[in-house]
Amino acid sequence: MKKISNLPVKILGTLSVVAVSFAILAFSCKANNGSANVAFAESKAVNKKTAAQLSSNSLEVVKSLQEVFRSVSENVLPAVVEVDVTEKTQVAAQNPFKDFWPFGDGWPFGGSGNTEPQEMEQSALGSGVIVRKSGKTVYVLTNNHVAGNATTIKIKLNDDREFDGKLVGADERMDIALVSFETSDNDITVANLGNSDAVQQGDIVLALGSPLGYFASVTQGIVSATGRSGTQIGSISDFIQTDASINQGNSGGPLVNIYGEVIGINTWIASSSGGSQGLGFSIPINNIKTAIDQFISSGKVSYGWLGVSLLEPSEEYKSDLGIPKNQAGSLVSEIFMSSPAMKGGMQAGDYIIALNGKDVKGTDQLVRDVGNLRAGETAKFTVLRGKNKVELSIKIDERKQDVAADNSKLWPGFVAAPINEEARKKLNLDKSVKGIIVTGIQEKSPAAALRLQNGDIITAVNDKKVTTTQEFYEALDTSRNSTIWFDVYNDGHTISTGKYKLSK
Repeated sequence: MKKISNLPVKILGTLSVVAVSFAILAFSCKANNGSANVAFAESKAVNKKTAAQLSSNSLEVVKSLQEVFRSVSENVLPAVVEVDVTEKTQVAAQNPFKDFWPFGDGWPFGGSGNTEPQEMEQSALGSGVIVRKSGKTVYVLTNNHVAGNATTIKIKLNDDREFDGKLVGADERMDIALVSFETSDNDITVANLGNSDAVQQGDIVLALGSPLGYFASVTQGIVSATGRSGTQIGSISDFIQTDASINQGNSGGPLVNIYGEVIGINTWIASSSGGSQGLGFSIPINNIKTAIDQFISSGKVSYGWLGVSLLEPSEEYKSDLGIPKNQAGSLVSEIFMSSPAMKGGMQAGDYIIALNGKDVKGTDQLVRDVGNLRAGETAKFTVLRGKNKVELSIKIDERKQDVAADNSKLWPGFVAAPINEEARKKLNLDKSVKGIIVTGIQEKSPAAALRLQNGDIITAVNDKKVTTTQEFYEALDTSRNSTIWFDVYNDGHTISTGKYKLSK
């Protein structure tokens, strides 16, 4: 299943608030060795109450909270590890004689003057947490961007014991990895995994790990928000946002509640400086629990595959589709031919509002929930098809990357957009032109084969006039039509495309 979105890059964007602009950058929390800079703190005299001046009741409350932090740190830190890795990378090597060529920018022997790329080793570190012990094998959970591409892995425990680690499995989509090491020692602490679904805004949390190489550090804050999305890493998880200080090197370390339970895996930060600015993000542990078992049993995470591309339409778009205002869900903008979705009767243009009786709050949640389905499982989807509610039973397949990336099977291979006043001005469309706008054409898709172009206006499907996205998707009904063609308006001309025969 694909999710349509503008994936953030390292620079997430520029925000402007009251004429003040600054760049927000997303950083994975893996640190290169020796990455910490030194700064000195100045000491200034300030007026403040001492503990002795506080009332006894107030002091007892503070002491109780301090005891909680001490207890959590004491019990959880033995399960927190530093993950030291080396990775092999390809680096373009500069020709050392290029700078001595005196006659302009050109290099006399062709090319750029650089030699062939060279393989180099780079060391880095992150954090991890021990989540299981089976006999002599100990399993450490961390991030994929920490250990997924490592050539060597060293695991350092809180008491300075070190072990050679081995990658059990890694998953780029979720950005998690499982590493193991062998030991006969019996005093290995395994962390308790909590229930991240119970996490609420305002909960007190602690972040543990090795920020910038400062081993076994603990920082404290609250849960700033839940259900966050975003990051250049490409994770399909939602995130717990926290103001507990998280820096590069914290990646893979646990976010812990006041009961000492792991509720998240610290993964990335949003920052304008590269350091902590109170915007840290953790993968909820409930999103990961099943993956741990799958890594141990098969070395990989298996995802359920429905076979659709999804998007969250605006309220204006939903109105054009005939969907009630404020109805949460996710739109099937495109569907893979011969996929479980198409075989189960799902159509492009269906608006999914429930999966197995659970309301769909948005596309991110639906992507995760479908991914958690097992191959061969039959799932029940509730969809709105125009103003009609339809119940579908669909047998899920296992997601395979080559199949999910095959745009030649993606029908219709573009996103249909309604014509509004803004679009009319931009495309210079007369008021008399009715239809839908072709956007987001996928390479090698049926739309590309039919020579459609972004900005084309489809005015009819199989000679049936369409004026809204609802009418377009109704006419596109693949249960009634095995061959489909379009009437297309572009620059004052209307032509009919060739006929496309669908494979169901």
